[in-house]
Amino acid sequence: MVNKSAAVDFMTLEEAIATHVQDGNSVALEGFTHAIPFSAGKEIIRQGRKNLELIRMTPDLIYDMLIGAGCARRLVFSWGGNPGAGSLYRFRDAVENQWPAPLELEEHTHAVMANRYVAGASGLPFAVLRAYRGTDLPKFTENTKIIMCPFTGEELLAVAALKPDVTIIHAQQADRKGNIHLWGIIGAQREALLCARTAIVTVEEIVDEIELKPGGVVIPSLAIDVVCLVPGGAHPSYAYGYYDRDNSEYLDWINHSQDREAFEQWLIDTELREPVDAKAGE
Repeated sequence: MVNKSAAVDFMTLEEAIATHVQDGNSVALEGFTHAIPFSAGKEIIRQGRKNLELIRMTPDLIYDMLIGAGCARRLVFSWGGNPGAGSLYRFRDAVENQWPAPLELEEHTHAVMANRYVAGASGLPFAVLRAYRGTDLPKFTENTKIIMCPFTGEELLAVAALKPDVTIIHAQQADRKGNIHLWGIIGAQREALLCARTAIVTVEEIVDEIELKPGGVVIPSLAIDVVCLVPGGAHPSYAYGYYDRDNSEYLDWINHSQDREAFEQWLIDTELREPVDAKAGE
């Protein structure tokens, strides 16, 4: 974990991305089906970031958007798809046809990705699991090594800790000191924040005092760098207690992303990219 000493900054999302997400950074936008930071991903596209190493346990629409917009050079992930709807066509186009740019891949299981976050959050250089035995994955993935247990002689898998330059999550609440309240499906959001150099949280609302919900967690302000008030910041995923998953958006994404022209028009319609004619007239 990176020790934070300064007070939490309260910024607009635009200011937070402009200040903390730079070309070439490693960036994790986490949220396991719930509270996915879509608004933050769109702001990264809007600001034209390039050559990012994107890290995520389940890259779905949010990373399809970033990849298609040319923001990514590398993807570190476990499973990728459009939940309940099908494929990620911008992801596939980048892998199969190098459009809009080649995409380097490093794929793992959910368990390995989660443990890599835990290792980074714990200040350790790697995690150890009983995984990948009987497969060729360690031969082709530079961040995995087979090691020998010094106590039993058993062969185990060591995987390098994840330490993103920036982690961004969405949560329901922050108080005025920057403590974060998240409830519902938690996923690896806590660990992803704790292992990052810079931790940014978008929230539905800012409250005077946190009242802990059943099953909720509080992430203390000492682990947070920036809080951004972004109501609806997880749409079209859901924020438990605030709004439901917008299934129509996941289904519509097929039409928006299946070919390059439709995707480019979606970027313009969503105001993530200016029309070509407007740029030419500057």
